[in-house]
Amino acid sequence: MGSNRGREIVINVKQQLLSSKINAGVQEAIAKALERHRRLGESIAVWRDGKVVVLSAEQIPRMENEEELGKVNIKQ
Repeated sequence: MGSNRGREIVINVKQQLLSSKINAGVQEAIAKALERHRRLGESIAVWRDGKVVVLSAEQIPRMENEEELGKVNIKQ
């Protein structure tokens, strides 16, 4: 019984690591898409306070470096 519990813990840890990698990848992809829209002068639509809000390219936060690309927060 003890080895099954150990195996479950290992699987759970692997799933958490995979989930973290997926989250990081999704955040980076979103940040890059936002930056691309900003640079091309394209607006984006976001959900804010229960409504769809269109942000102009000027309202999209500027990403200065790769580290910022993973820390996107467009809720203002």
